Amino acid sequence: MSAQPILHTLHPVNPATAEGAQKEILDKAVKQVGFLPNMYANMANTPAVLSTYLHGYALFRSESGLKPAEQEVVFLAVSQVNGCNYCTAAHSMMADKKSGVPADVLQAIRAHQPIPSARFAALYALTAEMVSTQGRPGAATVKAFLDAGFQEKDVLYIVLAIAVKTLSNYTNHALATPVDEVFSAYRVD
Repeated sequence: MSAQPILHTLHPVNPATAEGAQKEILDKAVKQVGFLPNMYANMANTPAVLSTYLHGYALFRSESGLKPAEQEVVFLAVSQVNGCNYCTAAHSMMADKKSGVPADVLQAIRAHQPIPSARFAALYALTAEMVSTQGRPGAATVKAFLDAGFQEKDVLYIVLAIAVKTLSNYTNHALATPVDEVFSAYRVD
């Protein structure tokens, strides 16, 4: 997929020169993650986008009840289906270094191969199908998800994750966000 930006006059917001709402949201973002990802600098062009992203992301992480590894699988599924190389790299690094996704599961996801865990496979399949069908997964996919031990309410948290990742994925497409150095070892092309 081409990394050509569709927005040509917007550029990453520099936190050193940002003012008002842009400065406030960038300061909040840096406080949350410890550095300013390129994606956040681009999203800050419209502070409401970055604010909505940070808020929804934090709620998904804190309230979904999904384990960190499961959350990462959801984010990877959305990012892959949406073709976002930036978020695929970022969440691959998170999966490997922070969230505890088993190496064979991460490798299978990144290689688009069968996932060697029924639970992770069911989670990935439902999330990917939700994205590709605009929220209309098939009955068999939902049944496999529930049979893997998930609950119906988990579907709504996946909807939240899809909304959050769509904000980031589409921003990255629009501005051709370059992958940060911290994620570069996990780059996909």
